[in-house]
Amino acid sequence: MITDYVSLYNMIGRRQLLKTCAPAVVMPSFPAILSGKNPNTRLRVGVMGLSRGKAHIAGFTGIDNAEIAYVCDVDKNRLASGVKYAAARQGGKEPKGVTDFREILEDKEVDILSIAAPNFWHAPAAILACDAKKQVYVEKPGSHNAHEAKLIVEAARKNKCLVQMGNQRRSLPSYREGISKIKDGVLGNLRYARCWYDNRRPSIGRGKKVPAPDWLDWNLWQGPAPDRPYKDNLVHYNWHWHWHYGGGELANNGVHALDIARWGLGVDFPIRVTCNGGRYHHDDDQETPDTADATYDFGKVGISWHGSSCLQRKHEKNSFVSIYGDKGVMAFESSGYRIYDMDGKVTEENIPPFTNLPHFKNFAAAIREGSGLNAEISDAQKSSMMCHLGNIAYRMRTEIRFDSKTQRITDNPAAEKLWGREYREGWKPKV
Repeated sequence: MITDYVSLYNMIGRRQLLKTCAPAVVMPSFPAILSGKNPNTRLRVGVMGLSRGKAHIAGFTGIDNAEIAYVCDVDKNRLASGVKYAAARQGGKEPKGVTDFREILEDKEVDILSIAAPNFWHAPAAILACDAKKQVYVEKPGSHNAHEAKLIVEAARKNKCLVQMGNQRRSLPSYREGISKIKDGVLGNLRYARCWYDNRRPSIGRGKKVPAPDWLDWNLWQGPAPDRPYKDNLVHYNWHWHWHYGGGELANNGVHALDIARWGLGVDFPIRVTCNGGRYHHDDDQETPDTADATYDFGKVGISWHGSSCLQRKHEKNSFVSIYGDKGVMAFESSGYRIYDMDGKVTEENIPPFTNLPHFKNFAAAIREGSGLNAEISDAQKSSMMCHLGNIAYRMRTEIRFDSKTQRITDNPAAEKLWGREYREGWKPKV
């Protein structure tokens, strides 16, 4: 158990850090939270949410001297499967399986809460974990709405906790190499970044209001979200496409690409945001668009994201993220990059197999040794804020203007109703 908490270093300005830390592009360095920097200190982890959470189990069990002490899910079948999976990953030692993650927070021997529950759980669970003085690994987007994007950062600062968001490409050596080359000027003056996502998702149909199945704790599944009847086409994935629970494809997959684009261009918050599109492919319960274009103006540079969830357009060979400069283009694929000159010729590339492991190793090293987090929550939430602003622009059918200093929408009072959300009684996050 980690026992000796000390103050975090003051945050260093991001742009200044990029000037002084090349070729490594990292967030500010923190002191080791332990008394004495010990890379071998044992870490005990609780994992919340056991679909994506299995990747968290694999990540932490890929680190020396880390133990999955708890697994948590409101689905009894997933919980049993998670216990079995974790045991297989750590020599037969079974973690304790719980339905309510608050049992994990009550255990003073647990060091980390790793959150892979749905989006509407991210910030409320992380804030409670920070209050319990746990270190937090939270999946993207880390917040359901713009208000939570600020709250989760405030909770980390108030409780002096390390919070890493799960935008894993921040820790891939190939991506870090590519970003370093951009900072060194390989593309010349930077102008724009374009992000692309495609998929072939089927219709989610029309759900029926029926009693929740006996294997699911529907009350705990909803958690902080205001109570609604159970629908038979909602769990476990289609909640993404309902504004009440998720943020559509922009907050689901767009956040990964937007984070890389913003990182590469070296920008923080946009000043103008638009988002247009619609639900074009299926007549069903989905509320969020299946096709959309979001654009972000930062003044001297811009970013766009195109999402096509129901039509893969396989003839269109677009890269995950393309960053454009006066001397060429860096095209990031899922696990690496290619550099093209102005004639479209590949001049460099590095595309190794994808792995989540470096991101978990970076998190563990930050806890044990005081090294910098690659996706520290204050920087990560700038990318999440882009998603929230894009969704607000889409739902309001208007351009959004944003003040980076106050971190508020400046010209549309009506947008305030979409800035945050209501919570079920007893679940409103407080910092």
